[in-house]
Amino acid sequence: MPITAVERLLTGDARPRADARRNVERLVAAARTAVAEVGVEVTAHEIARRAGVGIGTFYRRLPSREALLEAVLLDTVDEIIALAHRALDDPDPWHGFREFTYAYVQLRTASCGINEALGGDGGPGLEPALAKLRDAIRRLVERARETGALRADVAWQDVPFLLATVIPGARTIGLRAGADQWRRNLDVILTGLRASRER
Repeated sequence: MPITAVERLLTGDARPRADARRNVERLVAAARTAVAEVGVEVTAHEIARRAGVGIGTFYRRLPSREALLEAVLLDTVDEIIALAHRALDDPDPWHGFREFTYAYVQLRTASCGINEALGGDGGPGLEPALAKLRDAIRRLVERARETGALRADVAWQDVPFLLATVIPGARTIGLRAGADQWRRNLDVILTGLRASRER
């Protein structure tokens, strides 16, 4: 079971006081929301304000803004890896692959920060978790391809780039994207990825 952001941040404290733990929990919750809404550039002052604590408490309880953001982003990447492992356990390789892609894109759509982090703006501390995610995606793609559900000419490396294109901009040629536009985009991409005999 992966450790949580709060546990990562409290590793130095063998038995933190209850108020210290509560403050870290509040800061993690505030950071999670701020990262989703603002992105990885959110300031320590903004996180502290959202948590209802002073900036002094922020720096007494946490090593740095970067450490907090890394811990929060690692939580989400760990969640995505767990989704991939669940998809690998699905007896139907195409169903598992498809369900993973929906969950993956939905998480990217919901969080500006995770979208930025998966694009490379999360810092070097995320690299080991991203390597695990790449491996899980590779296994999902190869499994679907080997059973004939996924087109044979699709490399596993193509899939993360295709999934990154699913999230639309707010507007194009005077049209506004609806809330479910990402689902429609993903449906089109999945139809293109599926082996023709399975369509």
